[in-house]
Amino acid sequence: MKFKLFNIREDEKPYAYQWGQSNGHEIECTEEDLTLNNVHTLSSFDGVSTQQLFKFDDRIYEALKDVGIKQIAGRAAGFDMFNLTEAAKHDLKITNIPSYSPNAIAEFAVCRALELVRNINKINKKVERQDFTWDGTVIATELRNMTVLVIGVGRIGKVSAQLFKGFGAEVIGYDPYDQSLRDIEYVQSLQEGLSKADLITLHVPANEETTHIINEETIKYMKNGAYLVNTARGATVNTNDVIQALNSGKLHSVALDVYENEFAYFSYDYKDKEIEDPTLKELMSRDDVLISPHIAFYTYTAVQNMVEISLDSALEVITTGYSENEVQLSKV
Repeated sequence: MKFKLFNIREDEKPYAYQWGQSNGHEIECTEEDLTLNNVHTLSSFDGVSTQQLFKFDDRIYEALKDVGIKQIAGRAAGFDMFNLTEAAKHDLKITNIPSYSPNAIAEFAVCRALELVRNINKINKKVERQDFTWDGTVIATELRNMTVLVIGVGRIGKVSAQLFKGFGAEVIGYDPYDQSLRDIEYVQSLQEGLSKADLITLHVPANEETTHIINEETIKYMKNGAYLVNTARGATVNTNDVIQALNSGKLHSVALDVYENEFAYFSYDYKDKEIEDPTLKELMSRDDVLISPHIAFYTYTAVQNMVEISLDSALEVITTGYSENEVQLSKV
């Protein structure tokens, strides 16, 4: 069989070619996005894998069916770039990777939380100015004296909770669907959790229920001077409301590995280009914001798993019509 991987990076290619060699299949890689302009190139292929961050054109699903493709294997946990209803209309199965390395993202979330709590960004900027003084702008709280709210206690949230507990923090969780982690307290409402937490970390998918789960209204329930970490999806946070909360002091500082308008910028090189998004520019300029380009997942283990699991899922759909990683409409 022949498989084509779109949006491929150099670090992914060895794992893709190794999978093809081990399983006796032909692999072709391209850095291009999958679009209506190149879908015709798939007429001689059996399987497709992508890692596209922005939404597909709804016409792509019919076009894929017309060239004989039965599936799209996403190389990510998120699936908000797909229109599952349109895919189903054209008998296309969409797969994702529910768990490629929960530790990768959880470790990054805790790392960023520590940077916020210890005022690392502010310390670095003081040192750049050759200001080596100690003052109230950089004095810190210790994690062991804090209550951490984990919003979304699934695979990643569970690891995150356990890591925070390892630092001695009191950890509480909010998850209406999964309360199986035994060694933390669960709150029964988001408002209750926000009112108790010194630090909030997000680990939820992007869907109708979680879009802008952090907004002007929910921020009102937070303690004054709370910390926020988002390594989930950009759509879960209303960025303008967060900026207002930083300006007022309601939020002490935030770490954003994702941004709701990230698709034009994250994963691209903008060294010699102008960033035209004023909100992103403001986030980058603030010393109470840590911004990173959707990179929490990025470890050797995660990259290997994302490539191999996506191709395994594609093969399963093609040969059996089923994959345990198929994204069902009921998940949205």
